[in-house]
Amino acid sequence: MDLFAREPHKPLAEALRPATLDDVIGQQHLIGPGKPLRMAIEAQVPHSMMLWGPPGVGKTTLARILASAFDAEFIPLSAVLSGVKDIREAVERAHATLQRSGRRTILFVDEVHRFNKSQQDAFLPFVESGLLTFIGATTENPSFEVNAALLSRAQVYVLKPLTQADLHALFDRAAANGALDGLTFDDDARTALTGYADGDARRFLNLLEQTRTAALARKTARIDSAFLAEVLSVNARRFDKGGDAFYDQISALHKSVRGSNPDAALYWLTRMLDGGADARYLARRIVRMAWEDIGLADPRAMQIANDAATTYERLGSPEGELALGQAVIYLAIAAKSNAGYMAYNAARAFVAGDSSRPVPVHLRNAPTRLMKELGYGHEYRYAHDEPHAYAAGETYMPEGLEDVRWYEPVPRGLESKIADKLAFLRQLDDEANTKKQD
Repeated sequence: MDLFAREPHKPLAEALRPATLDDVIGQQHLIGPGKPLRMAIEAQVPHSMMLWGPPGVGKTTLARILASAFDAEFIPLSAVLSGVKDIREAVERAHATLQRSGRRTILFVDEVHRFNKSQQDAFLPFVESGLLTFIGATTENPSFEVNAALLSRAQVYVLKPLTQADLHALFDRAAANGALDGLTFDDDARTALTGYADGDARRFLNLLEQTRTAALARKTARIDSAFLAEVLSVNARRFDKGGDAFYDQISALHKSVRGSNPDAALYWLTRMLDGGADARYLARRIVRMAWEDIGLADPRAMQIANDAATTYERLGSPEGELALGQAVIYLAIAAKSNAGYMAYNAARAFVAGDSSRPVPVHLRNAPTRLMKELGYGHEYRYAHDEPHAYAAGETYMPEGLEDVRWYEPVPRGLESKIADKLAFLRQLDDEANTKKQD
């Protein structure tokens, strides 16, 4: 076929859509030998399920293959465009199919997380009765977005982004089916194209089609990475500011800092910035990491985190992002302690569940004569006038809590010295209390 005289045709992603499990690239943890979806087909036992995964990994394709393999009526709905009326029509169609031919019906709801509770409730009774086998597809965590009643009746299967090897296999399949029209890609171009796809098969095939269109327009048959960079409009990598990818990546960043791995911390920071995360949000989280996971083991961490946030506010993007990068490096390599974090949480939890204990009389302020006559502030010891600027044996907690200790410094960084000081002060307390008893 002439490379520069191709007839219009349907989109490449649709033309290459797999028709059987053996045609599917990726998801071998679900469709490989002995895996759940393949076993369901082999046993001819359909069941309701939720297919959860990012875009372009085969959710709709698997639903269609399952319907075909079970010889079931396939009714697809989009939660973006459909409502209760469409669900009712699907139920009526399922009834008619069952009466006419005895065939099962698979109701496939794409982006099911966009259905509200009443819409999800509308087809739940028919899933329970067995009239409908439900297959939902979602890019969002079904634990948060799908009714518990529906979720309890559907097995959740997690689909994964396609690997580089998967996408290379998809490229080879496209070439074998004549989709390249004689174009030749060097190794760097193939690698670049799979990188641009970011694990999304549909995106990969769309990019391949865009490349083919550009090659036709420029009358070239050899594709290199420079050509791709010039002709493709590549969006940011997969990232949803309100979805699971966002929270998964900020979790990975925080845990990399806590785990003292500066390279991993930099990777997740730059991944989020590359994906469009708000750098101000990241700056706030970095400050939080300093207080939660480093604390008094290295007080400079808090200063550096705050300075990085201030620097970003002053410089903006992209210059200010360098400060955030260096802040996560410092936080990752700093001595770690969550002693202050744990002490605060313990004290807060105790106070929330405790009664309102009175302030000890000797700690109360006495600005009036009456208060002084009542003994407010009497026998209070001014620490600066005591040896070591410490009133040994003095109590500052309400009655009954004298021996409570929430803060236990760790033997790392500055907190090791804090621990030594606290041990010394407690020794002074013990000596003073012993003298009182004598």
